Amino acid sequence: MKFAMSGSGLLAAALLAVHSAPAPAQKDYPNRPIRYIVPYSPGGSTTWTSRLVGQQLTEAWGEQVIIDNRPGASTIIGTDLAVKSKPDGYTLVYIGSALCANHTLMKTPYDAIRDIAPIATVSSYENLFVVHPSLPVKTVKEFIALAKKRPGELNYATSSHGGSTHLAAALFNLVAKIKTTQIPYKGGGPAVIDLLGGQVQFFFSVPVNVVAHVKNGRLRALAITGDERIATLPDVPSFAEAGLPEVSLATWQGLGAPAGTPREILDKIAAEVGKMVAMPQTKEKLATQGFEPFFNGPERTAVLVKRDIERFAKIIREAGIKPLN
Repeated sequence: MKFAMSGSGLLAAALLAVHSAPAPAQKDYPNRPIRYIVPYSPGGSTTWTSRLVGQQLTEAWGEQVIIDNRPGASTIIGTDLAVKSKPDGYTLVYIGSALCANHTLMKTPYDAIRDIAPIATVSSYENLFVVHPSLPVKTVKEFIALAKKRPGELNYATSSHGGSTHLAAALFNLVAKIKTTQIPYKGGGPAVIDLLGGQVQFFFSVPVNVVAHVKNGRLRALAITGDERIATLPDVPSFAEAGLPEVSLATWQGLGAPAGTPREILDKIAAEVGKMVAMPQTKEKLATQGFEPFFNGPERTAVLVKRDIERFAKIIREAGIKPLN
């Protein structure tokens, strides 16, 4: 899975200039616990990767990083709480696909580019297309045939409205020319619970949320978006192999801070994240859950945010996705 970086150095510099303004950096940072806001329910992939980061920072600095799950309003509640926090390095926030999609899809109380200082990316992934075993399909082709026989009747879970789990399903609907119905949740954990219970029929999931359930037979994986299979589920074909190479939505997970957080602090955090991502044990942990290590510092993460705002806006327009009431 490869990300094609776009945008110029001038763009990245301009974005970071907005984010790195006032407040002198504390030379003894950190000297107290750090709150890491994750705008999803506990138990999903966002909490999993955020805990990896939190553990690394805690061990490196001897100050506890507290994961604070604040779900709701398609990640807006938690993100807004972080944005309004003091920009002193003691509040961090998970950032990813929902931040970029919401910039187009929602009327947010913050601006994804202006009000958040990107720090780093941690991992990248494609989405795993899983169904409840009661669904009488074993391939993508069979699923499409069933969906065409039952337009609008098959329901899919999303971990956030407009996030990667939603956009991947919307893209699949567009490419396959089928109609299915979204059921939004406040995170991957609750979505998987209802999928396991048969309340929804399928889910384009971040792999970490469902790999174990696929391996024990409680869910059936039909394909992974993109061109390549993933190491932890080598028997599951890619969408390219299934004849739908357009169904690809490589996405990343990362962290940011309120705009105005001193650049010295952003760089210090990013350096520790970079060390963590480069560790062989981190790469192994990520691979077993269907992730790839994917580190970028503040400038390149800022470019990725802007790129994905544009990339996701195209899918949102073409799929006719509207804000939730």
